[in-house]
Amino acid sequence: MTQRVWTMPLRKLFSVIALVFLTVNTANAELLIRITEGADAAIPIAVVPFSESGAVPPGDKVGDIVHSDLAMSGEFRPLPAEKMLSLPSKREEVFFRDWRLLGQRYVLVGSLTRQGDRVSARYELFDVNTEERLLGETAAAPASNMRSLAHHVSDKVYEAITGVPGAFSTKLAYVTLDTFNGKPRYRLQVSDVDGKRARVRLESQEPILSPAWSPDGKKLAYVSFETGKPVIFVHELATGNRTAVADFPGLNSAPAWSRDGRSLLMTLSKDGNAEIYRMNLASRQLTKITNHWAIDTEPSWDHTGDGLFFTSDRSGGPQIYHKESERAAPRRITFGSRYNARPRPDNTGDFVYYVHQRNSAFHIARTNLDTGEETILTRTESDESPSVSPNGRMLIYATKQGSDSVLTVISVDGGAAYSLPASEGDVREPAWGPLVR
Repeated sequence: MTQRVWTMPLRKLFSVIALVFLTVNTANAELLIRITEGADAAIPIAVVPFSESGAVPPGDKVGDIVHSDLAMSGEFRPLPAEKMLSLPSKREEVFFRDWRLLGQRYVLVGSLTRQGDRVSARYELFDVNTEERLLGETAAAPASNMRSLAHHVSDKVYEAITGVPGAFSTKLAYVTLDTFNGKPRYRLQVSDVDGKRARVRLESQEPILSPAWSPDGKKLAYVSFETGKPVIFVHELATGNRTAVADFPGLNSAPAWSRDGRSLLMTLSKDGNAEIYRMNLASRQLTKITNHWAIDTEPSWDHTGDGLFFTSDRSGGPQIYHKESERAAPRRITFGSRYNARPRPDNTGDFVYYVHQRNSAFHIARTNLDTGEETILTRTESDESPSVSPNGRMLIYATKQGSDSVLTVISVDGGAAYSLPASEGDVREPAWGPLVR
């Protein structure tokens, strides 16, 4: 793994509060986008540039953003505009024979109209082979918010074809590190899933770790060392209000929200050993969920909202365990190597994803919960902090690519990937936000 900055024995805690940054001399950490690998079975689709009427804002083009969104999913292979034989904006202008000649399965056409301070998008999606209209809608947004309008269109197109809700309108949270006036500067940031429109939500000279989204997307829980020790905070994004909810002696780490947003799982060592607790956020009442001489940490609710996965070294090294309920006996899930940690289940109960050590390399792997089959998904060697998209189709994690510190998104079968490197500095601890309707 990457170099650890602290000398305290946090490595033994399976990177729960291990710092994953190298201190570097940089000034900004805007996320870029770099598609590194496409899926062999990607679906060909033509996203025709939308026509424009009225003073549509310059800059971000809706068609270009939809094109990029679909490409990033790894499930689509959009046709470059320069290869299109025509640029239709409505059905009457679509010559399906031309699109079949170009090998396209679907074609998306649309137009933008400026009306006052709002822009309306009228768009239609067609199956090229059957010439059937699969989607037709008009959506509107403020002229200052064209990116949200484009992500909405991407979500609708993705769902119309796959039957699964798109996740392009969701958000990412992550932590960047650079130096300012010779001192480390940690920033908790929130951006679109393509790294655009990043906003700093917290800045500190001390580490910020383990951001976790509330189910309504309005709050983040995280660990901050701003007081000189790890403390769990809950941060309201709209107001900036922050509340320290776990400031016990020893370790306070690894927050994970319940499905109803009323409680947090967390790891505490207030009684001398690292155990998993659930805190009722209204009453601050604690319920102890594990009670073992080993280190139990990194909890994550399963798809039912009643059970949980966690990391424990009770078998001699860090492995993934599952409890079907808070009172159930834990069952070991992983066996493929001596180090498996940071479990993140999908939303269907089919798979759990985690950091897996093979020889000296750390990869992202998954285990099929029905068969126990383990699959290594990544080929990079310093991978950590996996987070599953809310539609269960993509996975983001932190890694190193050469000297670059990047976030990488892959399809959940490992068949496609794109990376979000920081333009300068290091970026780590990604957390994929929820679907918010």
